[in-house]
Amino acid sequence: MSDSYDVICIGAGPTGLACAIDAKLAGLRPLVLDKGCLCNSLFHYPTNMSFFTTPERMEIGDLPMTTAGGKPTRAEALKYYRRAVEHFELEVHQYEKVERIEGQDEAFRVHTTDRAGLHHEYRGRKIVIATGFYDRPNHLNVRGEELPHVSHYFSEAHPYWNQEVVVVGGGNSAAEAALELFRAGAHVTIVHRGAEMGRSLKYWVKPDIENRIRGSEIRAMFDSHVVSIEPSRVIVKNGRSEESVPASQVFALIGYHPDFDFLTRAGIALDAKTKKPAIDPETLETNLPGIYVAGVVVGGLQTSRIFIENGRFHGRQIIAAITGSGKLSDREPVAPPGE
Repeated sequence: MSDSYDVICIGAGPTGLACAIDAKLAGLRPLVLDKGCLCNSLFHYPTNMSFFTTPERMEIGDLPMTTAGGKPTRAEALKYYRRAVEHFELEVHQYEKVERIEGQDEAFRVHTTDRAGLHHEYRGRKIVIATGFYDRPNHLNVRGEELPHVSHYFSEAHPYWNQEVVVVGGGNSAAEAALELFRAGAHVTIVHRGAEMGRSLKYWVKPDIENRIRGSEIRAMFDSHVVSIEPSRVIVKNGRSEESVPASQVFALIGYHPDFDFLTRAGIALDAKTKKPAIDPETLETNLPGIYVAGVVVGGLQTSRIFIENGRFHGRQIIAAITGSGKLSDREPVAPPGE
């Protein structure tokens, strides 16, 4: 087949796939590219994770999602999105990193490198960037953060049974990791800059973690921050004093951010403070004609404002703009945060 497409979607997460489905349903030829596997971010979520939503709010292309319980598990979601790709016969190229975008509206050239080191070039009339944020962790920027026992992702707790583990952060990721580690027999210390755990904790996680802390089953060091990390300990500062905390494993779970460098290299203008891309809120087209953004990238640093539940509808806005149909569907379009 020709390497020329109507729409090239960069990012094979739920939002990128939804955009490709909407394009195909509109009679366009889409291509989806991802530097990792299909739904790479979801794949790297904790193994035993369940989503904080219902199945129908994760559906794309009006394809029903069936689950054993009320909330989809990571495994069920991955199976569903694989099935969606097969059902709509989407062309998805995994493990191809987009190096650069050249050209102009109606005549773009996307250059990629696959995991074998081979280079590819694709031509596309329009570009949709839906690269998410989960593969770009926020860093502590302290000495020792590059050590092998430091991770910005948590997968499962079993390997840390009877081990000293430090979890840095106060949000849902940190709280859920701390609870799972505690229940697997790890000795857990939470280090958090705030005076308490985050206010946005899931309603069933909040009392659980607070009770574990109150009962001294999980140690929490609030109003504290990591100064440095060493092979077997973490130096934590609280006020004017410093404390050495034993740690055979450190999970720095302090959030993630979109690949802003990729956006600026493409020529997309970003707000200096919020990092939101310059877009038309109705069409999600950027300052570069023919290049659109979808999903969490739309919100810049406000990564907690856009989820699968609302980002999956961005494709309808974009494809309506591309085709000139003027129809976004019977559902409300999702405007960027702050609009």
